[in-house]
Amino acid sequence: MGRKRLQESADGRPTVHTVAARAGVSIASASRVLNGVGGSPETIRKVREAAAEVGYVPNAIARSLQSQRTGLVALAVEDIGNPVYVEMMRAIESVVAASGRQLLVHATGGQIGNETALLRRLAHRYVDGMIVSPIRVTDDHLAALVDSPVPVVVVGQLPADAPVDNVRTDSRTGVGLAVDHLVAAGRRRIGFVNGPLDTVPGAARDAGFRAALAAHGIDLDERLIEVGDFRYAAGRAATERLLARARPDALVCANDLIAVGALHALLAAGHRVPEDVALVGMDDTELARMMFPQLSSVSLGSAERGRRAAELLLQRIADPTLPPRREQVAPSLAVRASSAAVPDAAPMFLPATGPAGADLPTPRTPEVTA
Repeated sequence: MGRKRLQESADGRPTVHTVAARAGVSIASASRVLNGVGGSPETIRKVREAAAEVGYVPNAIARSLQSQRTGLVALAVEDIGNPVYVEMMRAIESVVAASGRQLLVHATGGQIGNETALLRRLAHRYVDGMIVSPIRVTDDHLAALVDSPVPVVVVGQLPADAPVDNVRTDSRTGVGLAVDHLVAAGRRRIGFVNGPLDTVPGAARDAGFRAALAAHGIDLDERLIEVGDFRYAAGRAATERLLARARPDALVCANDLIAVGALHALLAAGHRVPEDVALVGMDDTELARMMFPQLSSVSLGSAERGRRAAELLLQRIADPTLPPRREQVAPSLAVRASSAAVPDAAPMFLPATGPAGADLPTPRTPEVTA
């Protein structure tokens, strides 16, 4: 007995009717499976096999208009080349992909106008939601966040009363962990290379550094503080300016890109790391582990913050009536060779004990543990 002719669309493409007829199920059942709503395991198997056999391709535009969902989620960050945002993006993409959605990434350059324009374009509902990580937060940001017609989650610091889902860390405490470590290692002339003070992270890390020195009874020397940008070249230039006027025995850097720039500036100036100057970065990205010596760095949980932000966003998309949530990821310090303790009393070489012309002393290298 011949098979019943399968129904096709006007342009010859298979339709839901086509799939339902091939699978031997109702159109409603086929539609539920094809739209990801579900069904019995046997129905799901039949419909998926039938869709593959007939070459069914869902009409994403029609589905979007019907459901008011696009299947897209956006992420907006300052610099997609910064390793901290790369780690965050990977974690977000993993969660978003598991939900059947796709991630769109925007680089804002840290420009307030770019970020607020992105938020206001959400009125066109080109995505189902957005995660944004601004380094500056203004009244314009807050107004755009509150007025957004689609869910938005902010990764970073917000005012306590902001009615927006928020995942944050405590970089002020993170800087304190770095200073505590350096003081415990015997360092006292501790310098700080920061990003712009008009940014949220720059201001928080500056305050954390000053508070940590005060807690240890160390007088602040403004010559040991330098401000640049959160990028490699600016970090190296800022460290060169600091070294031209002061002699630190340790440096804390506001992120790992700055720390790599500082490392290269120190080595170019003839300083040994960590023997002469110990070095600690922030963010604990892959970059810190790729350097030689490997960089000590304060982890601010970039991947964990991204994962939590994505989960909050998906929950908000599913239930817009949820109250605003705020989550915090605690900082931690990874100690590696760039700041490991070097025994002060250990000579680089054993003293010669024989008469002139005797064997040369055996070189002795201080032990450094990562």
